[in-house]
Amino acid sequence: MLALISFSSVSLPRFGAIFRVLATATVVFTTSSALSQPAPPETLRPDTMAARVAACTACHGAQGRAGTDGYYPRLAGKPQEYLYHQLLNFRDDRRQYRPMSHLLAGLPDDYLREMARYFSEQHVPYPPPMRADVSSATLEAGRVLALQGDAARGLPACASCHGAALGGLMPAIPGLLGLPRDYIGSQIGSWKTGLRRAAAPDCMADIAQKLTPSDIGALAAWLSSQPVVEPYAPEAAGSLELPAQCGSQAQR
Repeated sequence: MLALISFSSVSLPRFGAIFRVLATATVVFTTSSALSQPAPPETLRPDTMAARVAACTACHGAQGRAGTDGYYPRLAGKPQEYLYHQLLNFRDDRRQYRPMSHLLAGLPDDYLREMARYFSEQHVPYPPPMRADVSSATLEAGRVLALQGDAARGLPACASCHGAALGGLMPAIPGLLGLPRDYIGSQIGSWKTGLRRAAAPDCMADIAQKLTPSDIGALAAWLSSQPVVEPYAPEAAGSLELPAQCGSQAQR
């Protein structure tokens, strides 16, 4: 038996050294009886969308359906402009997460927009809701904040921007259901501490400053415990009168 070990790397256009994490090592064992067999098909061809997003799906799951550890959110089916803005924000250091900033450094806008379009067109089943291990009072507090807000504190309901079904609003406001509790809590916390920012005026940062840790925990618990009822999709642009004009809606 002849053992042939070959190492090859996937070279992606414009990615340079960034995506060498996709390098693969293949070990092929051949015998005289196997030499006539056809070579196995390529599993990842350069210059395809599958190759371009391979570094994304390594953490965010196949087709962007979400990672398994609670901190890598679903990308599939989110509004294209929302996904595009997040890629811009990571690349341009408005949103702080070093691995993402490193992967996206130097990538042109059009390239990021194509990636955003790919994930926005993926429609895969949502996971079942998480079981909420909190009190009924905490869940009720989260429900009230999400659907009614708190006018006394100047807090609009999540539904006033993200839609009555919390499915988002075109072109750039995402849905809030089907996300892990840990992810929701960490993102609101990141807005509160300034680790996550959006184009000014940054409405979510303003709202997060008014939320207490208990508020954040209640919202994360209630949102993550809600089932996704199909059809679940962003509402049409202009169908809601937003309580404020946010920079992300005008960002290009």
